[in-house]
Amino acid sequence: MGKSFHFHPIFCILIAILTTSYAQDCNTYTFSNNNVYATCVSLPVLNSQLHWNYHPTNATVDVAYRQTGVSTSQWAAWALNVDGSGMVGAQALVALISSNGSVQAYTSSVTGYATGLQPSGLSFGVPRITAEMVNGDVVIYATLVLPGGRTSFNQVWQVGPVNGGSPAAHRMGSDNANLLGRVDFSTGETSADGGNVGGSRQRRRNTHGVLNALSWGVMMPMGAMAARYLKVFKSANPAWFYIHVTCQASAYIVGVAGWATGLKLGSDSVGIEYNTHRNIGIALFALGTLQAFALLLRPKPENKYRFYWNIYHHATGYTVIILSIVNVFKGLDILDPEKKWKKAYIGILISLGVETLIFEAYTWFVVLKRKQDDDKIEQVLPVRNGRARLDRSASNHVSAL
Repeated sequence: MGKSFHFHPIFCILIAILTTSYAQDCNTYTFSNNNVYATCVSLPVLNSQLHWNYHPTNATVDVAYRQTGVSTSQWAAWALNVDGSGMVGAQALVALISSNGSVQAYTSSVTGYATGLQPSGLSFGVPRITAEMVNGDVVIYATLVLPGGRTSFNQVWQVGPVNGGSPAAHRMGSDNANLLGRVDFSTGETSADGGNVGGSRQRRRNTHGVLNALSWGVMMPMGAMAARYLKVFKSANPAWFYIHVTCQASAYIVGVAGWATGLKLGSDSVGIEYNTHRNIGIALFALGTLQAFALLLRPKPENKYRFYWNIYHHATGYTVIILSIVNVFKGLDILDPEKKWKKAYIGILISLGVETLIFEAYTWFVVLKRKQDDDKIEQVLPVRNGRARLDRSASNHVSAL
């Protein structure tokens, strides 16, 4: 019998790392059309590369933009921004990969954030453009007539999904927000300044996410837990009320700051819309504001309308908590941060859930034990006085829950 040979898992991992490193070295890549380029750079994010040959005699450059790890129903684009930086004003070379794997190459001038990367002419000549997909990599080949005798430009590159046969909005994670840099076709010098150009907006996105996750997603549930589980202890009255109000008021103030940051982001990102996340955020702000004003209209405990106010207050409060948690996850999907952040928030929710179960069980234990004690007292005290006292005690137990 022949002996079978098995790779050790670590050996397989080393091979994979070496293979990936080799694939990402732009100097070792061989193009299917056997083109050779004098200069190449590995761009800092999204595992993409730019190769080119500069021809000073006629101020043209032959470029090959390679985007790795692309699947069908995706698009990839590389662009020069002649007069500015970033997305708006970019003169793009686009490769559109259909669901059957065919690739369409064309040019698109980006005039605003609401662009759908429709085919259009550029501000400079592009006498040749083609694209191909090879082993999960898409390569755009083009010849550019450099404008104004210049050789140094801001560059932008991006990748995104295809919806209904047309390019759809790309993801908004940190990588996709920092796909900016500069290239000099004459000297071969490049720089990645995405952190400077796109970092401010990304920091605002992160600030918006942190503020809202902390306020609506963590502090609000904790404030509700304080109200439900502290007031069962007689010694905690009225401290539980002030703790509850402090938690919810602080959460609301921080939440309003996060909501305002979101409004600013929306106004600065015309054409980029996340309707579900936005609508839930508006609903949360409205309900939170109603809760804040409802505190000013809170009837006295003996008021006949206090029962209805309690129903409103509890229903609105729990609705805010549920919507808050849903919207935090919506926001995480939009920001697309490292997985550890979503895992951290899930861990916080699990911790709060476990604490809720423990406190709920203990609360009912306390309430039922008090009822048993009242029953024993009822057996000793006169029926009339005892019945009145029992009714009051039961009422207090119910209101505690």
